[in-house]
Amino acid sequence: MSKHSSAIKKTQISFRNRAKNKSYKASIKTLTKKYMISLSNVDSFDYNNAMSNLASVYSKIDKAVKKGVLPKNTAARKKSILARAMKHTFQ
Repeated sequence: MSKHSSAIKKTQISFRNRAKNKSYKASIKTLTKKYMISLSNVDSFDYNNAMSNLASVYSKIDKAVKKGVLPKNTAARKKSILARAMKHTFQ
């Protein structure tokens, strides 16, 4: 472990940022699973519920890109996968 105060501070900041990034990514995964479950319930499928879940996932992904948690192309890929899942549900 370093004794320099700047290195100690940098380590503390990296731990703090890692925790924030982890919470963003975990919430995106949770919302994605919730959205996929709402699509998979064929017997009680609710279009409005699925669209609101999709909107919340899109919003969280866009906020993660804005904060620098996710790269832009990764976010685009995730959103594309979600849209494709909705498309295959209605075919």
